[in-house]
Amino acid sequence: MKALVTGGEGFIGSHVVDKLIDKGIDVRVFDLAIPTYRKDTENYQASLLDFDALRFAISGIDVIFHLGAIADVKDVLEDPHYSEAINVRGTINVLEAARKHGNIKRVIYGSTDWVYSDTKGQVLDEDSSLGAPSHLYTATKIAGEYYCQCYSKLYQLPVTILRYGIPYGPRAREGAVIPIFVKRALNGEPLTIAGDGSQYRRFVYVEDLAEGNVLALKEVAINKIYNLEGTEKISIKQVAETIQKILGKVEIKYTEARPGDFSGKEILATRAKEELGWVPRISFEEGVRRYIQWYKERLKNTEAEWSKLNKILKQ
Repeated sequence: MKALVTGGEGFIGSHVVDKLIDKGIDVRVFDLAIPTYRKDTENYQASLLDFDALRFAISGIDVIFHLGAIADVKDVLEDPHYSEAINVRGTINVLEAARKHGNIKRVIYGSTDWVYSDTKGQVLDEDSSLGAPSHLYTATKIAGEYYCQCYSKLYQLPVTILRYGIPYGPRAREGAVIPIFVKRALNGEPLTIAGDGSQYRRFVYVEDLAEGNVLALKEVAINKIYNLEGTEKISIKQVAETIQKILGKVEIKYTEARPGDFSGKEILATRAKEELGWVPRISFEEGVRRYIQWYKERLKNTEAEWSKLNKILKQ
């Protein structure tokens, strides 16, 4: 089996690549970013908006993990036009390229639990009717899901939709809450919380999330939707307090709540457990410890590289 991973140089995508290779699956990465994490994959450096490049990259591929997206809510808010192009047009480009390929066994689409933001009710699962989105990010991800379902029904293209909880862990983008808090804490700066900190998520460690993506290759997952949620309900306040516990004395400050912030709902991952055998293994505190360890190592390596460069420049 050979898999194409769009966004394979990204946070989640790079871990999915790792898991696929661990399972003996050949991987081809499609991403605008320069290859960084692995040298044992094929790499196609191009945009999701380049349809011809996508068609070329899909040649010889059996399954597609479509994870490439503008995933930072703040980035979507600041540049909605480009974000819509990548998240929506990019997704239909992947689906259309897969349809024209004619022999793709599955497209696995990385969605998000943000699609439940405007859904009525506090306990939700994959069968809950989604409410009309009030945030542009949510709108783009719901549109991607609908495109997947349409291609499945109209063209018999097998798809699987995975709605991710909030991922965290090594390689996380710097704009996410845990990286921001860890960086500030290590710099001796206070951790700032918007609102009272009661808004919560079921954070999921990125390696657990990557394992869920690989398990979604099971035949039972064809044309299904799965929530991949963490097992612990973690408030933003608890995030700050966990970092405080690990790193020592850290000040925590509170500011006004942000407009449109997703306060959190009870999203069930029962289907993933029963049908895929997926259960998150890493506790939140252990995951944060692992991230902090990785972050410190990265800082050391960066400092060593700068020191080496300075020595060369002085010669």
